[in-house]
Amino acid sequence: MNGWLVFWLAWCGVFVVGEGIALARTQRGDTLSETVWRWLHVTPGKTKASAALTRFPTYVVGALLVWLFGHFLFGWWT
Repeated sequence: MNGWLVFWLAWCGVFVVGEGIALARTQRGDTLSETVWRWLHVTPGKTKASAALTRFPTYVVGALLVWLFGHFLFGWWT
């Protein structure tokens, strides 16, 4: 086991614990998704898709997710 594996496992562990605490608290604005929605000015269930998709940060998040999907599942763009 090398140092990077330990780092990434710890990073994932911190995320899982933090997100778990945020989900258990049920307060608004403390989960990762709620934080991203706040950054992108998205109100789930009340935002028109066309309005949300015109914001530059939304495109950046979308591009990151497309990249992660291809990179993790197929090894693209390495």
